Amino acid sequence: MIKNDKWIAASAEAGMISPFSPSLVSKVDDRRVLSFGLSSFGYDIRLSPADFRIFRHIPGTVIDPKKFNPANLEQVELQKDGHGEFFILPAHSYGLGVALEYLKVPDNISVLCIGKSTYARIGCIANLTPAEAGWEGHLTLEISNASHADCRIYANEGIVQLIFFEGDPCDTCYATRQGKYQHQKQEVTLPRV
Repeated sequence: MIKNDKWIAASAEAGMISPFSPSLVSKVDDRRVLSFGLSSFGYDIRLSPADFRIFRHIPGTVIDPKKFNPANLEQVELQKDGHGEFFILPAHSYGLGVALEYLKVPDNISVLCIGKSTYARIGCIANLTPAEAGWEGHLTLEISNASHADCRIYANEGIVQLIFFEGDPCDTCYATRQGKYQHQKQEVTLPRV
């Protein structure tokens, strides 16, 4: 069953989402923002300004998830103007960011992270990723720019929506099996095997 706003709000107060916004925010200090916060059946998390990296081609290298070379990632500078703080994701590139919110997923809940339509309409696609039952930390977010133009990716504004699914309690949750991505900090976490 997909969980609603009442359940999400009560769970957030018990520590599931921090910081938590109890309503959908689309304006901050008289400035329009990409919405974040609680909606009917989901929660829109924000992109942290702390860390954003893009993949760069280094001649002679192949990206290998079993032996990842951090040199394939380049730190992106946070920029700011009257529209807010943002990173530039070049055309036809792929970036990694991190969620501002800290999550502590209950043992009987799985979370799907799906992209926001505003970004999808400009060609920026957030990869569909799960946060398993018992997972805890700051999500590393994967964003692809499929367009022919560079795109702004706004920090401190909505980036993906979380959808919460309840199931019967599992025998072994992510925390119990000590998953490799448990307790991620507010920084991009690289692939691990």
